Amino acid sequence: MENKKRPLILVTNDDGVSAPGIRALIDVAKKLGDVFVVAPDSPQSGMGHAITVNNTIYCDKIDLSDPEVQIYSSSGTPVDCVKLAMSKILDRKPDLCVSGINHGSNSSINVLYSGTMSAAVEAGTLGIPAIGFSLLDGSLEADFEPSKKYVEQICRQALVNGMPENTVLNVNIPKLPEEEIKGTKVCRQADAKWIESFDKRTNPNGREYYWLTGNFVNLDTGEDTDEWALENGYVSIVPVQFDLTAYNALEAINKWDLP
Repeated sequence: MENKKRPLILVTNDDGVSAPGIRALIDVAKKLGDVFVVAPDSPQSGMGHAITVNNTIYCDKIDLSDPEVQIYSSSGTPVDCVKLAMSKILDRKPDLCVSGINHGSNSSINVLYSGTMSAAVEAGTLGIPAIGFSLLDGSLEADFEPSKKYVEQICRQALVNGMPENTVLNVNIPKLPEEEIKGTKVCRQADAKWIESFDKRTNPNGREYYWLTGNFVNLDTGEDTDEWALENGYVSIVPVQFDLTAYNALEAINKWDLP
């Protein structure tokens, strides 16, 4: 009987190759297949779907004393990391791409800014089933152990069932002990936003600068949203599409008086 290859799992993130969250994700991925890591050499939070076009990109193999895993550290963005992996490093297409585990929430509108999710979306555009994982704890001392059970279960299901076409998953995990997490909820993205302002300051040399501040506001009262799930102790799973066409608006725009 022919030996079937173990699944190939590409791991990336936006917090950097040495972040505790990616180590937790690697630990889970090793149970499921052969693991290959390409991740930024420094934190890239909030980079969204940025790519490097006017600078050189470096990508070096590093040794983290784990013979089971090949790890590359890149000077590029999270999306650059996925592109490099597919274009220059891997010798076969991954069966799954996982991004994270992010230090902090990527629920609701945060998906638009997230480097974690943009890496997953980039993999999705290349035809790779992809999932972004985030823990609602931004601390470098965050406890990722309660997350591992859910990361493993969701990844196993993705490997068995595949992913709906043009879809990736945005998974957020509440900051709770494992025994207090109630399970998972497949849900929609909440209607929420940041109320932002720029705090004007002056540096020691007298030059003015701005520091972004803001408050997150949930405008959605629905009980089928990621925000509701997380507030009520569930892991939220939101299917995300990367076709940004607003199909419900096509008819209305076609009625405009256009040439």
